[in-house]
Amino acid sequence: MRRPNLATAPLTLLAAILACTPIACSGTGTQTAASETAATGETGDTSETAVGSDTAGPTGDPTDGTGDTTADTTGPTTGPTTGPTTGPTTGPTTGPTTAGETEATQGETSETTTDGDPDPLAGLVLEEAFDDPAHGWARVERWRMVDTEMPPEDYFPGPRSHLLEPHLTYFDNDPVPDRRVFLVYYAPKWAENSRTPVLLAHGATDSPDRAFANPGMLGDYGCGQQSCPATGLMQDLVDRDVPVFAVMYPHGQGNNLHWAEQIHQAIRIIRARTANEQVDLIGWSKGAFAARLYTTDVREPWGTPYAQDVRKLILIGGPNKGLDYIYRWGAATAPQIFPDYGGMLNSPSPHEELLLFGQWQDRSEHSILKTAMGDFYVGQRQMLARLDDSFPLTGTANFGNGEFAVVDSDSTYYGESMQHQGTTTRGKGIAFAIDQGSLIADMLQSPVPASVETYLLCSEIDPGDMSQMMLGIPNEIGGPSDGVVFVDSCSHTVGIGQAVATEVLSSINHLQMGWVAPAVDTIDSWLQ
Repeated sequence: MRRPNLATAPLTLLAAILACTPIACSGTGTQTAASETAATGETGDTSETAVGSDTAGPTGDPTDGTGDTTADTTGPTTGPTTGPTTGPTTGPTTGPTTAGETEATQGETSETTTDGDPDPLAGLVLEEAFDDPAHGWARVERWRMVDTEMPPEDYFPGPRSHLLEPHLTYFDNDPVPDRRVFLVYYAPKWAENSRTPVLLAHGATDSPDRAFANPGMLGDYGCGQQSCPATGLMQDLVDRDVPVFAVMYPHGQGNNLHWAEQIHQAIRIIRARTANEQVDLIGWSKGAFAARLYTTDVREPWGTPYAQDVRKLILIGGPNKGLDYIYRWGAATAPQIFPDYGGMLNSPSPHEELLLFGQWQDRSEHSILKTAMGDFYVGQRQMLARLDDSFPLTGTANFGNGEFAVVDSDSTYYGESMQHQGTTTRGKGIAFAIDQGSLIADMLQSPVPASVETYLLCSEIDPGDMSQMMLGIPNEIGGPSDGVVFVDSCSHTVGIGQAVATEVLSSINHLQMGWVAPAVDTIDSWLQ
C-alpha cells in the first residue's frame, strides 16, 4: 500500500470527533482525518482548519467533541425559556427565494402573516441565498437569529480556526462568523420528495459538504479509507424519496448548546418550507451530541425548549456515555497541535505546558480548559467523561500503521502529582476538565422524550487489521470502538426515553459511518 501524503490525509478529522467529520485545513484548502477524530471523535472535516507540516509520523488532533466556546461557562440550566418572538423576520415561508430576491425579504416584518397567523419564522432573517452551491447541493441559505441572548463564542486566534472556501463565501466572507448566523443546505428534490424531511447535523470542524455530500472532497484518506467516493448520504437519501436538508454551524469547534439552538432554528425553517410538523434528525459524532441535547432539558436560560418537532432521532457515532479520547494518548498528539513542534490543528490539547530547551513553557491557550486568553474548546470539554475504569490506559498508540509507546500517558490522564509527572508535557488531568463543564451527567439525567424514536448507529474496528483503521490519527485501541468512540459509549441507552434500535456495524471506522452502504441502508430502514 502506498504511503499517503499526510498533508492531505484525514488529519483534521480528529479535531471534530463528535461531529463525525474531519477538520478543515487552513492554508492548504484540505483537511485530514487526524484532526477531526483526535479532537472530538468526529469523522471528517472540511477546509476549516489548518493542517500540520507534511511530515511522517503520527499526526492527529485529540479532540473529537468540537471545541468552540462561549463566554458563558456556568453550565446549563434546566429552566425552560421561550423562543424568540420579536424582532425583524423574513417574510417567505414557502419555497426559498433566489439570491436576487433575498435582499427584498430580509427587512423588518410583523410577527404575524398576512392571514393574521403567527409568523413561523419570527426572529429569523434570511440574509443571503446561493442557488448554485458546490458538491451537489441545490441551495444554501445564510440565516441570522435577531432576537437571542446567546452569548458570544471565542475562536482560537489565528488562521487555524478560520473558514475556507466555499464556506467563507457562504458566511459573507467572515472567517469567524457571529454565533447568531448559521447555514441551511437544501438537497435536490427537497420540495418533490414525499417522505418525512431529514435534517443532517455534522460534527466538529466539518461541514455538510464533506460529511454528507462528497466524502472525497479532502482527497485520499479523508473519509476513513484510501480512496473516497464523490457522493454520500445526502444523494443516497434523495434517491430514496427523502427531502434532505443540513445545518452548518458558524463555529466548527462550537459550544454544543449553541449548536443545539442552531439545529432548532434550522428545523423551524424546514417546517416552514415543507409544511411538516416534524422532521427526522440525524447527528454524526459531535453533531449527534448536539442533536441529542436539543431534545433534552439541558440548556442555558437563553436556550429554546424542545419544540416537539423531532419524529425520529438517529445518532451516528455519538458519545452517549461521553469520551476521554483526547486524554488517552499522552504526548503523542502534541506535534499536531503545538506550533513549537510545527502543529497547526484546530483541536484542543490536554496539556498546558511544554518542556522546551530545558524550560517549562506556558502553552495553556491550546488546552481544552478555559484560560485567561479565552475558552476556545468548551464544546470538546462538554463531551468528556472518565472511562478508564472500564478501559484502562494502554500506554501505546496506533495511528493506523502500527502501535508505538507513548510518554506522559498517566500524567496526561490523571494530572500532575507525585505519582504521575510529565516528562515533556504537563496538564491538570481529565477530572479537572470535567469539573470545568462536562455536560454528560446532565444529559444522562435529562432524558430524550419517549415521544422521540431514537436509534443508535455504532461500529467496531479490528485493531489488528490496519486496513480498517484511520491513518494519521490515534485510533482508540483501549477497547471495542469505531476508532474514536467506544462501542460501550455509542450504544449507551441511559437517558433515552424510547431507544428503538441499536446497530453495531463491523469493520467500519468512525469516518466511514456516515456514507458506507451498510450504514446508509440501516439509516434508511430506520427512516421508513
